[in-house]
Amino acid sequence: MTSSDGLPPLRAVIAEHGLAARRALGQNFLLDLNLTARIARLAGDLAGCDVLEVGPGPGGLTRALLAAGARHVLAVEKDARCLPALEQIAARWPGRLSVLHADALAAGDPLARLTPPVRIVANLPYNIGTELLVRWLTPDAWPPAWTSLTLMFQKEVAERIVARPGTKAYGRLAVLAQWRCDARIVMTLPPEAFTPPPKVHSAVVHLVALPAPRHPADPAVLSRVVAAAFNQRRKMLRSSLKGLAPDIGDRLLSAGIDPTSRAEEVSIAQFAALAREIAA
Repeated sequence: MTSSDGLPPLRAVIAEHGLAARRALGQNFLLDLNLTARIARLAGDLAGCDVLEVGPGPGGLTRALLAAGARHVLAVEKDARCLPALEQIAARWPGRLSVLHADALAAGDPLARLTPPVRIVANLPYNIGTELLVRWLTPDAWPPAWTSLTLMFQKEVAERIVARPGTKAYGRLAVLAQWRCDARIVMTLPPEAFTPPPKVHSAVVHLVALPAPRHPADPAVLSRVVAAAFNQRRKMLRSSLKGLAPDIGDRLLSAGIDPTSRAEEVSIAQFAALAREIAA
């Protein structure tokens, strides 16, 4: 029995190669090829694009990306058990899939291996997803090497990425993402969609890089301000940010922020204004 792409069903691939998911690697495999095809569509038109995928596992999403017309896919996979399954996919689409056997957190810059335009599409291992996202949102130069990110997270993390000021989910991740991107949740998935089922729901977030940040600010200063503010989010800003400047109260007022406000009440524009005040 084969799937519409001429390859075996994913359950057969997992059985053939002994790919039982490992919790230590944050693995939860998405085996429904209809769902992986939908994620590939949500990434936009892939024709003429190189795609970076992290954590392909048995290759369900990899197959969908290639079937959707991706010019080239670079799949970064830490688990050596998955390599034979990915080699079968590479043989099905000659010259269009490269596999990098590496830990994504220690693999240098895989994006340098790709030719623009580049999209990043991945069902990220839960244990490294947030760290990878922050790296992609904070490159040395902007606009980044990628044009969009279409990424699977725990639903709680996805909600933090798209959260608005005044909500409990609003925090550092929302500011970093929305300062430089348009971000929205485009798909949600229940635990039973995965093998093994995680204990939480999941969601796909689609982020499109803006040509320039929404508000001018030095990225390093903004990151420092936001981290300090949300590290003590229950405190008033005049207290949580006092280590950034001796006259932080005056600087908050100059940025249009009430010093008695708390971090979750401050907009991205206000954080950027405060970063400019502190940098000055």
